[in-house]
Amino acid sequence: MKASHRKWRASLAACLLSIAIPAFALDTATITGSVLSPDCIAYRVRGICYWLLCTLTGCSVETSVKVAHYVPDAVVSSYSNTGENPWVEVRALSQPNASAEGGGDGTTNEEHENNLAKFKNADVIGHPGATLFSQFISQWGYSCAGAGTAFMPYLLSTLDTVAWRYNVPESLYPEALIPGRREIGTRAGLNLWGNVYPRGGFLHHVDDYKAAAVVAQRAGDIVTRRGQVHVYQPLLANGRDGYWPAGALMESDAATGKWQELTPTLKNTCAVFPHSESRVQSQRGDYAWALWRPYSCCERKGQIFLGSVDFN
Repeated sequence: MKASHRKWRASLAACLLSIAIPAFALDTATITGSVLSPDCIAYRVRGICYWLLCTLTGCSVETSVKVAHYVPDAVVSSYSNTGENPWVEVRALSQPNASAEGGGDGTTNEEHENNLAKFKNADVIGHPGATLFSQFISQWGYSCAGAGTAFMPYLLSTLDTVAWRYNVPESLYPEALIPGRREIGTRAGLNLWGNVYPRGGFLHHVDDYKAAAVVAQRAGDIVTRRGQVHVYQPLLANGRDGYWPAGALMESDAATGKWQELTPTLKNTCAVFPHSESRVQSQRGDYAWALWRPYSCCERKGQIFLGSVDFN
């Protein structure tokens, strides 16, 4: 494919995605198309890998380019009404059950008060756009595999009742009790969105978008770690020679992951929480983001990996 054609296709995709489209229900086709985002991919050449290649005639040191980019590993939905994931094709995975029936915000029955109590369900499900993503990123060269499997449920809060609805045992963790620990934003910066711990569905907030984002961050925090006291599957890949997968997600740190809004508006850019971008409040309290995570890799050129050097 000619370079000019590739640039035209990338520009067209960016233009199409740059329009913020109101989305009352999110479908797989829309999610799949959202991977055409050069801003989220952030592809770059990171360094050089060295390999020892041995044949019958001797051994030599070979090199390959080390690349780095983000991969859309999962779709993280944060929504008020149990059983109503905004991603319509996967709603059947998280229907109400005997231990997880209700949802939504609290009420005080006092007209002069604002009840800040909110509850959000959260689902983390493998991103369905892997094939289109691979085709799109091939225009830049070698690419890295992500950890996610399409449509795989990594966390369904309806199955994580004790931890998600009762905050047991995380309500007693130091991160939940000590102000300033594991918070999204800062008080000094006047941009505090909320606390990561306890990693459940309840929080107090006046802004529904920010509340949903905090819950999405909590869900992402859980699935990108092993051995957490939740019902989930880790969204992690194992490192190997020439492959450096994403690790634990940390709030406000793009080097560990970033978010692309899918609904109520579809955006072609990625950001971390908190951010200053425009925010649309969902009428039904349902939101979804694609979680993009950073990977580095290089093509194998020999039997033994000797190491790599990163460019400054």
